[in-house]
Amino acid sequence: MSTVKKEFKKMVILGQEILPGKSVQLNFDVAHLHTRTPILVPVIVERAKEDGPTVLLMAGLHGDEINGVEIIRRFLRKKLHKPSKGTIICLPVFNIFGFLNLQRELPDGRDLNRSFPGSSNGSLASQFAFHFMKELAPHCDYIIDFHTGASQRNNFPQIRTVFKDEESVELARVFNPPFILNSNLISKTLRESIVKRKKKILLYEGGKSNSIDEHVVEEGLNGVKRVISHLGMRNYKYDITKDREPILLVESKWMRAPSSGMFQALIENGAAVFKGDVIGIVTDPYGNYEKKIKATQDGFIICTNESPVVYKGDAIINIAKKLNQPS
Repeated sequence: MSTVKKEFKKMVILGQEILPGKSVQLNFDVAHLHTRTPILVPVIVERAKEDGPTVLLMAGLHGDEINGVEIIRRFLRKKLHKPSKGTIICLPVFNIFGFLNLQRELPDGRDLNRSFPGSSNGSLASQFAFHFMKELAPHCDYIIDFHTGASQRNNFPQIRTVFKDEESVELARVFNPPFILNSNLISKTLRESIVKRKKKILLYEGGKSNSIDEHVVEEGLNGVKRVISHLGMRNYKYDITKDREPILLVESKWMRAPSSGMFQALIENGAAVFKGDVIGIVTDPYGNYEKKIKATQDGFIICTNESPVVYKGDAIINIAKKLNQPS
């Protein structure tokens, strides 16, 4: 009786072959400190014995955005990254320089997420981007990229994608965040580069920089489990049922401080608002001035500025309209 030997696709990541059923920690070696000490970025790869999709979970593209790092840390700690089918790649901290210094940018002052697809002989940020697109991106069918707000801006949990891409919208619905925001591609971002290569990417936004928010982390962790289960890569026993439908949002608009002073938001992040609602106040320190801020449109609060002191024109509250909401 003859037997047919099962053929597996060859997978070589960062110069190392990943065999079926194997777990490997690799090092993304791009740069060095001034002492010539190498800066190694750990990449954790889990390949099942059965072929299937490859999903990359990544965080820390901006070094001070910690919530995503914590989401992937918990995913790893709970041993959720071991698929029964396909491959899961975890990149908990990509911008390791920024993470060490609790800063958004790389040491060259550049925003890594405005440096894609990069070049082999460009700036440090450009080289990081180039090696990612060369070494990791080609292996990935799906990417979930975790971000937070910057500069005291607290994003309510949301997935950002392009609504014209129906498959990505469906995947965002599977993730099941409170909000799904139509977000056009921005030049030189990771998301634009991945989309141009005909791959799927979800951008999760939640919380603010240099902070760990339990609600944001749990939303992200449950979303990842839903996507992995949906792709047939692992059947999690945890309760990840959907007790809500995500709200689809378009046309987000920032409310700006009408004057300089102390700012207080008067409405919770994530709440529904109506045109004319008083959503915040700006005051002076001496009790002489108090300016109410009123919503200019119906919608939902998707981000609030938590800085207690603002200057005239600063973005303070972001309101997004519900899809098909009348103008």
